Amino acid sequence: MANTTVQPADQAQDQKQPEREAARRLLESSAKLSYDPAAEVDWDTPLDEDHHGMSPEWSTLYGTRYWQELTEAQRKELTRQESACVASTGIWFEMILQQMVLRDMYAKDPTDPRFQWALTEIADECRHSIMFGRGAAKLRAPAYRPARWVVELGRVFKTLAVGEAAYASILVAEEVLDVMQRDWMRDERVAPFIRTINNIHVVEESRHMKFAREETRARLRKAGPVRRHVQALVVSLASYFIVTSMVSREVYANAGLDVERALAEAKANEHHKSLMRSSCAGLMEFLSSARLLTRPATAVYRRAHLI
Repeated sequence: MANTTVQPADQAQDQKQPEREAARRLLESSAKLSYDPAAEVDWDTPLDEDHHGMSPEWSTLYGTRYWQELTEAQRKELTRQESACVASTGIWFEMILQQMVLRDMYAKDPTDPRFQWALTEIADECRHSIMFGRGAAKLRAPAYRPARWVVELGRVFKTLAVGEAAYASILVAEEVLDVMQRDWMRDERVAPFIRTINNIHVVEESRHMKFAREETRARLRKAGPVRRHVQALVVSLASYFIVTSMVSREVYANAGLDVERALAEAKANEHHKSLMRSSCAGLMEFLSSARLLTRPATAVYRRAHLI
């Protein structure tokens, strides 16, 4: 009689099958719909200063008294500098992301679709980082970076973050950018090459976000309450530093504004806080369903105006 006993190894393989199928579908999607930014984006046409760098409603100063005092030319320069800073922050986190994913896949089965998709995602992120860098240069912006101590925290995080903390943090960063860029890519007030960059990123990152959700759920499948609480806090802290680093104080100086006044009005800008909260509604729903929206984590998200 055939042995029908399911061995533990077989059970583990069965549990991984849904994630493998999801990764296989992502690989198929990537083969059908991916872009080469070097060819797709118009890098040669000179910058048209009559365009914004982002939808003006997403500016940190939109709706403030200072915004009302700015000329239209000043507003456009401000949004171009802000857009470049968001792109630079994106590059910083994408480099963290690439290292975390590569470390997670080290010495794993290269025949597994999850392994192959992870390398595909890293390749996408490499192209995105180059694309964001070229876009920032075309916007005539400097190399914006988070504060030095945040950069060093990122160095620690990318070295130590594992499992659900790594993948949920990836999801947070990408979800916030996704909502912003969906607005910008449809807005004819935004420079055409920026709209193309945003469209490429939105299309390709939708696959990355799906993978991050699947991996987060898979890693949490056997997690106990202590682990969930610790990882929930780690993810919320990573989210806080990502979001609060999106616009540097140097942006206002490079846009020719009064830096201290701009910082004060941006900090008190309820319109921008509301946009950030609305952009994270779907993300918070997912974190709640994964039981990663604990009380301490929620307090951190509130401080970052994400909930």
